[in-house]
Parts: sequence; C-alpha cells; structure tokens
Amino acid sequence: MSSQEGGAAEPGPNTVGPSTSSSTNNDAITGDVITVTIGATVPTGFELTAAEEVKEKIGVDARISKDRGRIYFPITTDELFQVHLLKSVDNLFVVVEEYHLYPFKESKEETLMEMMQLATTLPWTNALEVWKQNGTLKKRKGYRKGGNGTKVKSNREATDATVATVADAEQQELPQAESAAESQTKAESPAEVEAETSAQDSEEAEPEAKVIKFRVTCNRAGDKHSFTSNEAARDFGGAVQEFFQWKADMTKFDIEVLLNIHNDEVVIGIALTEESLHRRNISHFGPTTLRSTLCYGMLRLCKPEASDIILDPMCGTGAIPLEGAIEFNSSFYLAGDNNDMAVNRTVNNIWHIQKRRADKGSVSGLPIDTVQWDLCNLPLRTGSVDIVITDMPFGKRMGSRKNNWDLYPSCLREMARVCTPGTGKAVLLTQDKKCFTKAISRMGGLWRRLHTVWVNVGGLHAGVYLLKRTGAVFGQTPEDIHESRGTVNAQGDEKGDKELS
Repeated sequence: MSSQEGGAAEPGPNTVGPSTSSSTNNDAITGDVITVTIGATVPTGFELTAAEEVKEKIGVDARISKDRGRIYFPITTDELFQVHLLKSVDNLFVVVEEYHLYPFKESKEETLMEMMQLATTLPWTNALEVWKQNGTLKKRKGYRKGGNGTKVKSNREATDATVATVADAEQQELPQAESAAESQTKAESPAEVEAETSAQDSEEAEPEAKVIKFRVTCNRAGDKHSFTSNEAARDFGGAVQEFFQWKADMTKFDIEVLLNIHNDEVVIGIALTEESLHRRNISHFGPTTLRSTLCYGMLRLCKPEASDIILDPMCGTGAIPLEGAIEFNSSFYLAGDNNDMAVNRTVNNIWHIQKRRADKGSVSGLPIDTVQWDLCNLPLRTGSVDIVITDMPFGKRMGSRKNNWDLYPSCLREMARVCTPGTGKAVLLTQDKKCFTKAISRMGGLWRRLHTVWVNVGGLHAGVYLLKRTGAVFGQTPEDIHESRGTVNAQGDEKGDKELS
C-alpha cells in the first residue's frame, strides 16, 4: 500500500477503490446496473420474518447469518429504493466483501497488520457506487446538506482539533493536476479564506465539499480473538484513511465503514442508513416503547386479515396498533390502557402520524381508536375481537414480578372472554417467562400455545408467544371461575375475622 494508490482515488462522491479482484467477491456489473449484496440488521429472533418480507416485496431469497440479527440478500441498483421500504429491518448496509472462514493469526500484531493490508485489496468500487446512489434516495441530515463555505470550514477546523491525522490528509485533498489558483487556495489559512469575497468563498466551497469524512465501526462477537473491537477499528480505519485519503470524523461522517466480526466470519460493508429505520412512527415516547420493527414482526406473526378487529389492551405509547394501522390497514385497531398518560401519548402519536400524512397530501385517516379502560374488565362484548396483541409488563421498568402472578391469569382470562372462540389468536410479548408459563397452564382450557419466538428487547431475553383461542365457550370452563390469589386470600381473611368475632 502506498500514498500513490490512495491519491489515485480522488476524494469525493465518485471515489472508488482500485479494481482489485477477490475470490469471494459476489458483486457484478451488468451495463449500468450493479448487482450487490445488501446486509440488514433485524430484531433478534425475527430473522425468518424479515426474510419472508424480503421475498414478498423484492422477490429474492434472503440468507440468515450465523450471527443472529442479520440477513443478507442480493439486489440490483434499480431496486435499491425498495430496500428502504422494508419494515422489519433496523439498519442497512452494502457488503464490500465477506469471509466465512477468516484465518485469524494467533498474534495480535500479525492479525491487525493483516487487516490493514486487507483494506487495500478489497473490491470497494461497487459498494461505493451503491453508497453514492443511495444518497439520492435518502434525506441527508442538516450538517450534510449543502451549506456555505464558512460552515464547511468550521467542520474542518473541528476535525483538525480532534483527529490527529487530518493534517496529512489535507496535503492530498485535491488532485495533483489542480491549477495554480487552487494550489494557492489550499495553502491559505482558514482565517485568510474567510476574509476573502463571497464569490471566492463559493468557488472554494466546491472542492472542500468533495473531501469525504468517514469512520469505521467494528461489531465483534466471539471469545477467541486476540484483539479488541477498538483495536480492529483503529488499525483498519487507519489503513482505509491512508488508502483513500479520506478524513476521519467520528460524528459528522459521510461514510460509515462497518467491520462485522462473528467468531471466524468477517463482513466488511458500508452503511446505507444514517439512523435505524425503526424510528418512524413514535414522537411521544414512554418508559418502555417498543421498536417499530419489533412491532411489525409481532403483527406478521399473527397474520391479520381484512376486517379483523385487533386489540391492544396495554398499548402504552401505541407502537403496536400504530404500526398495524399503517402497514395492515385493512383491519381495525383498538388501543387502550389504564394509565391516562399512556393514553395521551398514544393519542399524540396518532395525531402526529395523521398530520405527517396530511402534509404529504395522502389520506390522513387511520383505522384506530383509543380508549382508557380497566384491563381486567374491558368494555367489549364477549367474542368480539379477532386478535389480541400486546406488550405485557415485564415486572422491571413497569409493574413488578409479584404483581404479575395475579395480573397475568386475569389478563389471559379477560382476553379469552373478548376473543372469538376457535379462531381468535393472541401474540403476547413478555420477559417474565416463568410467570407467563404458569398462567398459561392455569388457562389451558381457553388458550393453546402454538409457537414461541425468542427475542432480545433492550438486552433482555424475552419471548413472543403465539396463542390460539380454543373452541370452548366462555363461561363453561373451570378457568372462567378462576380467582386471583389476592382475591382468595382476601376472602379467607374475611372468613377468619367472622369466625373470631
């Protein structure tokens, strides 16, 4: 690797690496259409659901990674816009190269040196072209939008103060064939540039804007590596910087290079999303707001049909019914909670979505209604609901494990009352697995467990339970007369008091 190789890659949106061949390169160019592999992070446990959505909306088969929470699928650049329409994925990236059995060295120094050399041999060309095309599909953040020369210079000054290697990069910002006037401009200090006329500033802003800022993020899993994530990102990023002559910036970057290492699997990619795609519906957050991507996975699990009445009796901020009302809008959603603050958040989130849709000129109405109610005494007729879907209290941030022992059986009993016998379904998320399993066994005459998806919710190992309502008529099973432990104890105390009196 040499600085001449880096200089050959002119800094700017059109920057590409040398056309280096690789035995595992899965990219191909056909005319003006590029075929690449897209990687996507998804809620852990819903990889199959995400793969089904990819097949349904894009028409290609997705491969699930050994590292849970990731899928990979091929696309052509003319289908790139469809990738951003996926609702089950959190983040997207284009794969530069992937190694399924990477031969890590035993020595840390040798491994890091090999990673630095790897940066110069990777097939960057197609991935950078996809990154460039992706920029036309996504709205850029404020600091990445076109601004005047002064703003660009202030960003560079901030970078000079935090990145030690920027001075070397500035010496090779412009091509060697630059004119004498451009060379003089590069030699001037920021203070001198700001003192010039506005016309000169606008001329200088153009070459300054071409300088690409980047960072490297390493995600590593496995206990057999001789290096840390920070060491891998530092050395690999240094080699990328020297190769392309880009500027390193940890916050205001244009390109995020991803180094994903899972045991002996290594995937290098370039991020296509600036922030997670799960941030799309909620504007008023609560203490336990679910990610929209997780809500989508739960909804697909219960397979809503046209005219279904779908109930979320503990809606919180309304994340689940809102996602359903937008993506599965042929059903009607009832969202309720016993907490007035939660109901207000749901109402505000619905209003926010309706206003956003109205501003875009689309139909603002949503098939959803919000009610404040008592979970164990719902104001609904028996057998009037097709699907119940909710995030139950884990007993950590909301409620307590002790209260769950009484709450869960009562919830399941009331859900069974309002749910249609024989065809009704329930999709329930909880981390309190022991309590839920016990409650289901006590409600065996009303609910039958079909499937469980194990997910990661904020670092907690939780389960999404798919239940089927039995054909038993409510009021004719032993579960219908079930009384919570607290009620039984209270009656026992009253009887004991009468005997003592």
